Amino acid sequence: MAVMKATHIECTGGNGVRLVADAYGDPANPTVLLLHGGGQNRHSWGGTAAKLAGGGLYAVSADMRGHGDSGWDPFGDYGMGVLRADVEAWCTLLGRPALVGASMGGMAGLRTEGQRSMEGLPPAARALVMVDIAHRSEPDGVQRIVDFMTGRPEGYTSLEEAADAVAGYLPHRPRPNIEGLARNLRVGDDGRYRWHWDPAFMDLATRGRISTAHNDNEAHARALHLPVLLVRGRMSDVVSEEAAQEFLTLVPQAEYVDVGGAHHMVAGDRNDAFTDPVVEFLHRVLVLPAGERRE
Repeated sequence: MAVMKATHIECTGGNGVRLVADAYGDPANPTVLLLHGGGQNRHSWGGTAAKLAGGGLYAVSADMRGHGDSGWDPFGDYGMGVLRADVEAWCTLLGRPALVGASMGGMAGLRTEGQRSMEGLPPAARALVMVDIAHRSEPDGVQRIVDFMTGRPEGYTSLEEAADAVAGYLPHRPRPNIEGLARNLRVGDDGRYRWHWDPAFMDLATRGRISTAHNDNEAHARALHLPVLLVRGRMSDVVSEEAAQEFLTLVPQAEYVDVGGAHHMVAGDRNDAFTDPVVEFLHRVLVLPAGERRE
C-alpha cells in the first residue's frame, strides 16, 4: 500500500506562536483536526490521519505549542488560555473542523468549547472527540506520566537508550522502532537526545496551569452542546470507568467507546480499534445522508 503524502500547513496561535501540521486528503472534504497529548507530537496518531483521509475526510494532524516542530512560547505559557487561542486559530483557518484530542489535546477542546458556550459563543468545532480524557483524571495515572516526562532532564546518550526507557514505561507495547523514535527526540549542543518539547512545558508553574484537575472542568463539560464522543482505553490508569460514566451524565448527548486492550495512548496501542469507531462517528456528525456537509 502506498504511503499517503502529507501537505504542510501552518497557522499562528496565542502569543504569536507558529503552529505546524500535516494535512492528509482532499481539503474539499469535511475536516478533522487532530491534537495530541502532552509530550507527544503530530506523528503520535500512528495511521489515524491517513485512515481518516482514506475514509473521505480531510485530516489535519497538528503539533501543539512547544511540541514537535511548532514554536515554543516566548513567555513559557502553556496554560489553557493560550491553548484555547491555538484551538480557535486552527478552527478558524480550517472552517470549523471536527476536533479529535488526546489527553491534553482533548482537554484543550473541552475547555475551549465549554468556555465558548458559557460566553454565549457558537462552537469553534463541529464535533469533539475526547481520547482518554474526561472532566477528571486519576491522580496516580497522571503522576506516572509526569514522572516519565520529567525523569531524565539530562537526556539520553543514544536512541537505543531512549528506546529502552520507553520500553520500560510502556511494557505492554513492542520496543519502539528507532527510526520512528527519532522523530520524537532532538539532539542538543551536548550531543544528548531529549524529548522534542519545550522544557518549560513541564516546569512547576506550567503544570499548575495545564492541570486536568481544575474544579471547573465539570462546568465546562455541562456547557458542551456540540456532538461529543468519549473514547477510553479500557486499561487506562488516567480515566476510570467511573469517571467516564460521570462524564456521560454531564454530557447527555455524548457517545462512548471503550477500546479493549488499550491504555492511555489509545491510538498508539490499538490504532484500528480506535480509528474505526471515530470514523463512523465523524461520518454521522459531519456528513448528511445526501453527502452534504452540516452547516
